[in-house]
Amino acid sequence: MAEEINSLEGLEAVAQGITATAELAEPREPVRDELGRAYATGKRKDAVARVWIKPGSGKVIVNGKELNAYFARPVLQMILRQPFTVSGTEDQFDVMATVKGGGLSGQAGAVKHGISKALQLYDPSLRAGLKAAGFLTRDSRVVERKKYGRAKARKSFQFSKR
Repeated sequence: MAEEINSLEGLEAVAQGITATAELAEPREPVRDELGRAYATGKRKDAVARVWIKPGSGKVIVNGKELNAYFARPVLQMILRQPFTVSGTEDQFDVMATVKGGGLSGQAGAVKHGISKALQLYDPSLRAGLKAAGFLTRDSRVVERKKYGRAKARKSFQFSKR
């Protein structure tokens, strides 16, 4: 019985230590350049996106083209808008992004990742919603390499008994 009491006291002490360190932790500061923009790099598959956001009317420019011209598929446009809908900041930020590598799907995911990171740098209060939605985590899945003696990464050549 005494051991249980000691362990409970230990748990309470640990809990108090956690709350004390949480109180000591300073709130995050916004990170912006001299032009009032937030910058972040987003990655997905082989695509790398450099993203700048600043307050504006919601205009998105990717590699010098409008969003509708660069990402013609509605699904890709929806992917890009997800961070704004989750954080409740639709049509409040202008986005300027440059993307290299990969295909359109990977590039859309890279820009989404970059927008999410830039939003939480611009306004740290948006971090909780973006993190809960999983937008701040880099999706590390990439194409598996082709192996020697195989038709593709895992597929074998057709077996012939004779």
